Amino acid sequence: MQEGSITAASTKLSLAQSTVSAQLSRFEENLGEKLFRRVGRNIEPTDMGHLVYRYADEIFSLGREMMDSVRGRPVAGPLSLKVGIVDVIPKLVARKLLEPTGKLPEKVRLICHEGKDEQLLAELALHNLHVVLTDTPLRSSLSIKAYNHLLGECGISFFGIEKIAKPLQINFPYSLDEAPMLMPMPMSSSRGMVDQWFESIGVHPVIVGEFDDNALVNVFGQAGEGVFMAPTVIEKEIEQQFQVRLIGRTNKIREKFYAISVERIIRHPAVAAISEAAQQKLFFECK
Repeated sequence: MQEGSITAASTKLSLAQSTVSAQLSRFEENLGEKLFRRVGRNIEPTDMGHLVYRYADEIFSLGREMMDSVRGRPVAGPLSLKVGIVDVIPKLVARKLLEPTGKLPEKVRLICHEGKDEQLLAELALHNLHVVLTDTPLRSSLSIKAYNHLLGECGISFFGIEKIAKPLQINFPYSLDEAPMLMPMPMSSSRGMVDQWFESIGVHPVIVGEFDDNALVNVFGQAGEGVFMAPTVIEKEIEQQFQVRLIGRTNKIREKFYAISVERIIRHPAVAAISEAAQQKLFFECK
């Protein structure tokens, strides 16, 4: 395709023109599609030819990369890390989890996909992702061969703009009774834990909004619409980014974060760096 004619391709491959023509014809017969059309003395690829070329180019590229790795030679270009991030993971948590990939000796090219857990786990099973970051372990009901790697866990912190937060800091958490509250949606795992905790301490806040997008909760909280919550591990970042104040925190509610991969033992260097940093640094003080 790159050479523009069978004659030129034969010369580059050091093969007879008849050999290249015969192999091309046999390949087209096996596919049941024409890959080239003749234009004057040259040939040009058909639409199917372009499609097959893209696949072939990727196959050969992966083959060269595999041989370089096997022979111990450095792989050209940055290390690729394809990450699926379940949409309930706060963006600031995802950023802190992925931060170690930028500190590796070799450059890492991050490719991040956000979505629902089942969608991302399906992509993981097809090897279109290296890892999925989530707040719930892989459910046994899903017929996917993958493994849970607990990255860490932490408590929950409550925030509000100053005029809301200041009076609520006194006698926390009982001060949250009848306070305006921005909550995650009822079907989320964190909502169930929060509801149970409130019930156990006899606190009944006034729910003024329910959200399935953490970023939207933060925006409403920044606007003074009510008290909102976030994992304690990003407490400082929440205060700085949204100009809100900490009301209080609890360890009675524990948010857990997992890396799910098809590997029982993590071998991808970037995923290993994420796991090691999360366990030894990010969540260490939350134990």
